[in-house]
Amino acid sequence: MAAWPIKPGEPATPSPPEDAVRAPGVLYALGLILLYFLLQLAAGALVSFAASVFERFRHPDLSHAEVQQHVMNWLQRPDSNALLVIIALPLIALMMLIMVRRAWPVLWLLPRPPGFGLTAPIAANWYALGLLVGLVMPPLGGILTQWLAHGHEVTQNVEELSRHASSNLRLPLAMVAVSVGPMIEELLFRGVLLSALMRRLSTGLSVTICAVLFGVVHLGGLDFEWYALPNLILLAAALCWLRLKSASLWPAILAHSIYNLFALIALFAAT
Repeated sequence: MAAWPIKPGEPATPSPPEDAVRAPGVLYALGLILLYFLLQLAAGALVSFAASVFERFRHPDLSHAEVQQHVMNWLQRPDSNALLVIIALPLIALMMLIMVRRAWPVLWLLPRPPGFGLTAPIAANWYALGLLVGLVMPPLGGILTQWLAHGHEVTQNVEELSRHASSNLRLPLAMVAVSVGPMIEELLFRGVLLSALMRRLSTGLSVTICAVLFGVVHLGGLDFEWYALPNLILLAAALCWLRLKSASLWPAILAHSIYNLFALIALFAAT
């Protein structure tokens, strides 16, 4: 495994011995990403099951079909979905963080691949560039998406939840969307997956695969509207650039957070 050269001004982080670095494999990285999304589905199924048991206990005289109808009515309420995101996503993210930290403790703080970059960037101005990327990408991506969509409205799940959730849930939902989501997704995509790809492929091909996969897995939250895909891929490529050039994951996390925050501010202002 070739060492990544240290650039001028970059803190000299001691590299561990070659045999001490157990870098992630591509299949392992893809499995972690799959697990992250499956856990979100499992959380919904678990809540549905718990609600069914609770309704059966409250109304023992109801039939199974009536109980299920009560549960479905409750789950379809926007506040129910918002609460599920607010409670479940931080717990799932914590589980994933612990798994990654325990699996690759040596790579956690290494600035460059195969490290995950959870250390300060080579210069503080990379935070400003991360902020700039987060501010520029929403309008740029919006123009691209609207051009491809020919006027069709494109909204993310979190925007739909925020639009219909009661006002007292909007702030905690926004906090989760701009902190927990970007943190864990950047660790999985621009940390674990990108490092795994770069062990076997060129930087350009690794970034391309990472960006396309990021876009594809988020299409489900956009009702599989294909014209949102170029925007997501462009965002992911910019986040990969930030991660690699800054030798840190934090500018990408900041840009991802600002991107989500920008969308939510626009939504709250409109409603």
